Amino acid sequence: MSIGDLTTYGNKGNNFPWQLKMLQGLQIIADSLTGATAGVSRTPHAQRVTGAWTNPAETFSFSIANVGTGNGTVLGQTIKPGEIVNYDASSMNNFFAAGTITASGTGTELLISWITA
Repeated sequence: MSIGDLTTYGNKGNNFPWQLKMLQGLQIIADSLTGATAGVSRTPHAQRVTGAWTNPAETFSFSIANVGTGNGTVLGQTIKPGEIVNYDASSMNNFFAAGTITASGTGTELLISWITA
């Protein structure tokens, strides 16, 4: 029995109007959530780097693979030959700000791929 099914007021036991308003409210919530999570076009990028690199724009995800023979760095940490690191800012349009991702392929070669808006 719903809260709207009271015999002390309203339609005396008829809870249809209350249930209808609740269903309409739930539909509005569902419609707003569907609109917020609709797909958005993204642009993929890839670049081979043998020197310093910084993300030029807001980045939603990125991957860096050391495809050379020497050590490189990603966010100040060593990336050894053959290693791959992946980062994802998750969902709901989270992103890494421009200029916050740094890598260096000095002495090696890095294959960097990233996604922007």
